Amino acid sequence: MIIYKILRANEWAILRDNGISMGAPIDIDDGYIHFSTAQTLEETANKHFSGESDLMLLAYNDADFPKTLIYEKSRDDLLFPHLYDKLKLDDALWIKPLPLINNTHLFPEDII
Repeated sequence: MIIYKILRANEWAILRDNGISMGAPIDIDDGYIHFSTAQTLEETANKHFSGESDLMLLAYNDADFPKTLIYEKSRDDLLFPHLYDKLKLDDALWIKPLPLINNTHLFPEDII
């Protein structure tokens, strides 16, 4: 399954420049990298990135993390992928800007 990570400009710069990252401050505090599925991505953007521009959307294949990715229940009892490892740029399938148009994030059509 394809899973997604939204990064702010400064978080993206760390990953881009170093090839690895411990994630956003919430990831560091929680001890794992928070990912979203296609089902939860829009709600994640609305809840945690409302009104924010200069975001990047990264796609990963969950099968690439057989031992370090765990699906765990979170809001609304939905399963969210949590990576108990560093985020690696080389593992990304693709990276795209996540534009903010009229205060709404515009996702690639093939996701939502």
